Amino acid sequence: MIIMPNSLSDEQYKAKMQRRKALQDERIAAAKAEKGLIIVNTGNGKGKTTAALGMVLRSLGHGYRVAILQFIKGAWEPAEKAAFDPWQDQLTFLALGEGFTWETQDRERDTVIANSAWEQALGYIRDPDYKLVLLDEVNVAMKLGYLTVETVLAGLAEKPEFNHVILTGRGAPAALIEQADLVTEMTMIKHPFREQNVKAQPGIEF
Repeated sequence: MIIMPNSLSDEQYKAKMQRRKALQDERIAAAKAEKGLIIVNTGNGKGKTTAALGMVLRSLGHGYRVAILQFIKGAWEPAEKAAFDPWQDQLTFLALGEGFTWETQDRERDTVIANSAWEQALGYIRDPDYKLVLLDEVNVAMKLGYLTVETVLAGLAEKPEFNHVILTGRGAPAALIEQADLVTEMTMIKHPFREQNVKAQPGIEF
């Protein structure tokens, strides 16, 4: 039988929360103080890059240096880039793609550009001064075959022990998910473009 919290007396509820707190305190005490993470945001739902940018903002707030490298969305200036202007001394923001793949329509050129972007990304991944590196839409580059997952995993293995790397984009390869420390899949339930034919809007999509 499941006992709902609102069916407990005040004393029972307090005792239950005390047990939960003791368990949580025990888990925290046993946890590692710090570990550099490989973080993957994937899935068909919105919010993969947005969630990653939240981590970027936290890192900047702690005074860390951060690099953002965009693998696909490079043909337009995102509003996020302007919003991060106050942190120019801490933040490197590079838009290295040429736009969405259905706009470029040139697989060979997209492959060359993606590999060039990866070589630049490696410099930041290896640099201990960059606490966080965001590889935006790199999962899409792997899904489309512009980059191999083996190449990406080999590069991630070179990151400093306590630094973090976030990889965003739908279609994250299984081998990357297996290697990652934190994986979140965004699930689309409803979308205004599909449901109501509403275009991308400033402040929501860009």
